[in-house]
Amino acid sequence: MLNQLTIWQLAGKLARREVSSRQAMQDCLDQIQRVDGRLHAFLSFDAADALAQADRADQALAAAPSARPLLGVPIAIKDVIAVQGQPLRCGSKILGNFISPYSATVIEKLQAAGAVVFGRLNMDEFAMGSSTENSAFGPTCNPWDLTRIPGGSSGGSAAAVVADECLAALGSDTGGSIRQPAALCGCIGLKPTYGRVSRYGLVAFASSLDQIGPLTKDARDAALLLRAISGPDPRDSTSVPQAVPDYAAVLNGDIQGLKIGLASQYMIGGLDPQVGAAVQSAVKQLEKLGAEIVEISLPHTDYAVATYYIIATAEASANLARFDGVRYGARVDGADPIELYAKTRGAGFGPEVKRRIILGTYALSSGYYDAYYLRAQKVRTLIRRDFLQAFEKVDAIATPTTPTAAFRLGEKSGDPLQMYLSDIFTISCNLGGICGLSLPCGFTSAPKLPIGLQLLGRPFGEETILRIAHAYEQSTGWHKEKPPLLP
Repeated sequence: MLNQLTIWQLAGKLARREVSSRQAMQDCLDQIQRVDGRLHAFLSFDAADALAQADRADQALAAAPSARPLLGVPIAIKDVIAVQGQPLRCGSKILGNFISPYSATVIEKLQAAGAVVFGRLNMDEFAMGSSTENSAFGPTCNPWDLTRIPGGSSGGSAAAVVADECLAALGSDTGGSIRQPAALCGCIGLKPTYGRVSRYGLVAFASSLDQIGPLTKDARDAALLLRAISGPDPRDSTSVPQAVPDYAAVLNGDIQGLKIGLASQYMIGGLDPQVGAAVQSAVKQLEKLGAEIVEISLPHTDYAVATYYIIATAEASANLARFDGVRYGARVDGADPIELYAKTRGAGFGPEVKRRIILGTYALSSGYYDAYYLRAQKVRTLIRRDFLQAFEKVDAIATPTTPTAAFRLGEKSGDPLQMYLSDIFTISCNLGGICGLSLPCGFTSAPKLPIGLQLLGRPFGEETILRIAHAYEQSTGWHKEKPPLLP
């Protein structure tokens, strides 16, 4: 079954002409047919188009050996990233049957690298959520336990990768939306440094926090995919004109002498004991591999959740004003423009999106801007300063990715605050604009559910955290385990 391979394994077989891209794509489609009725990771896919792309890749492979690293590799896309000619609904009713007229820069880069880009993956509506229960099209289930959430908002992306419905996927991360589902489903999820990957064609949630990144089966795949999508883009003024390293070239298994920081602020009282034990065990393993463990302090961590939910909701309030039923998407007619606007947004947005728009509008309103939004921006600066000072002493920081393993569907949907705290360990990374990665580091017992270790790196330090993740993988087998519920 070629769908069970990693990117680098399949790419090698394709280059040697041992298998075809069509076979790999067909194996993915067959797996979707077998399991997605239970998982609901995909919102839609065009099988004919995917196979046609695969055939073109096979023709290119037959014509000449290719230096394109992803030629013929099937990669699925979160439904918040534009692909020309495909639906773009962001897990929401308000976009109706909108078809994107253009492709995001990351999609153009994937296609230039030869990838077979297919399918729209389920997500929390407009990326607002931690469980993929906020999708207007129904929740995605965790491949390890179908009664549990896969994390969010890129829950469909993580579930599809772990269930072998695709070789890898793209997600987006505003406060943990790549890393948290990667941890809860048991795969690699990488949030690049802000500005490393173009946001052109990513439907904005919070523009100063959003980043597109890969979800993959191992660290080498994450390195390959990150290199393919990274780089400056004249269409995104926040992308940084900095050279893109060959991330895979540094994956030699050697982390001797690297300093890894541990912050007491991340070992909080609400941390599940099994998660804490697995993370501590992973840190000891890194120490055995030659890393030096250093105690550090990130003193403003306690303010991260409050800061995030002011900044993110304020930016969401502004960004989502464009969805009004006038220019595109669903439309509910009214007697005048104000009524049309109110009815369309009332019917089109789900409760979580409405909640965040209201919170953000309040924070930006006259008389409250200085008290909330401006103060949150100042605290954000302090959080970033904490990280930069810590990185003067260490090369990376290790933390849990999530406070618990995957919880049951519906368990926290009635308590927004508890849901927001699911991202307590991932939010600071976005506020600081640094890079972060989650990798499997163990399982809970009864039921067996994945646990994630988070590695945080300095700005544009993706090479270091990928190197650490790869070395850890080489000495353990957590990333190779597969859910028993799925064939």
